[in-house]
Amino acid sequence: MYKNDVEAVDAFVEKYKSLRTEIAKVIVGQDRVIEDVLIAIFSKGHGLLVGVPGLAKTLLVNTISKVLGLSYKRIQFTPDLMPSDIVGTEILDENRHFRFIKGPVFANIILADEINRTPPKTQAALLEAMQEKTVTVAGQKYLLDEPFFVLATQNPIEQEGTYPLPEAQLDRFMFNIWLDYPSFDEEIKVVKGTTTEYLPEPGIILNAEEILFFQNLVRKIPVADNVYEYAVKLASRTRPHNNGSHQWADNYLTWGAGPRASQYLIIGAKCHAAIHGKYSPDIEDIKAIAATVLRHRIILNYKAEAEGIRVGDIINKLLIQ
Repeated sequence: MYKNDVEAVDAFVEKYKSLRTEIAKVIVGQDRVIEDVLIAIFSKGHGLLVGVPGLAKTLLVNTISKVLGLSYKRIQFTPDLMPSDIVGTEILDENRHFRFIKGPVFANIILADEINRTPPKTQAALLEAMQEKTVTVAGQKYLLDEPFFVLATQNPIEQEGTYPLPEAQLDRFMFNIWLDYPSFDEEIKVVKGTTTEYLPEPGIILNAEEILFFQNLVRKIPVADNVYEYAVKLASRTRPHNNGSHQWADNYLTWGAGPRASQYLIIGAKCHAAIHGKYSPDIEDIKAIAATVLRHRIILNYKAEAEGIRVGDIINKLLIQ
């Protein structure tokens, strides 16, 4: 397709710019959120979107699936949702043979809406799909189509009737992406654009084959030893009372980030570098994606809660020194 990897990275930059242009036809602002979601997709990762209702989370995922030319399914997580409602179930057909009916997880992009509203048993139904890209029903394994990407949403302010995600499942998400309210000018544009008869339709920029190519390209990007060392050192500094831990981690954290955080810091930095036209990531690329990788992997203790120390404060402290 391309003469060499350098030419491929240049092409990736242009494709990324085209993606942003098409997405901007529908989504106003949220530039950092869009960048994080696209980095996660091209890094073969999954994303957890945290934000109050009405910030266009569903519209964002739907729009991205359109511009990427991928199939998209939305699963509304509720307390009565069963694992079979996600992965599918076997039925007895007219010939008295069991036949597997695929669930909504068999799509390229899955929106797990309000994932913390369903019990852990149902949340766990996504674990195998996210990690292994397979689904097992009645002892039979079924491969999911690639690329496969789960984007889950959580409402941070409505905790009644919710089931917090276990740490093992949180760790499966490459990024924890925070959405904030739009600025005044952005909200004006949103209201103008959504209260008329004209609804913009984004065009398709990539297909599944091209996405898989660029995902593999990101993996091939070389990384200097000092960048590897910085990523591992950053993750290890979050682990309280461990060799190399930071004083703030010892004082304010119950648990720190595991090795998967180091892996995602490197993969995310590779993709962040590529979309900005660099052929190898540096420490600044690690810092650019560090908060989204670490914020759901470190757990505050009672002292941090008492003193009003937030996860973001600790991450910023670790990045400064």
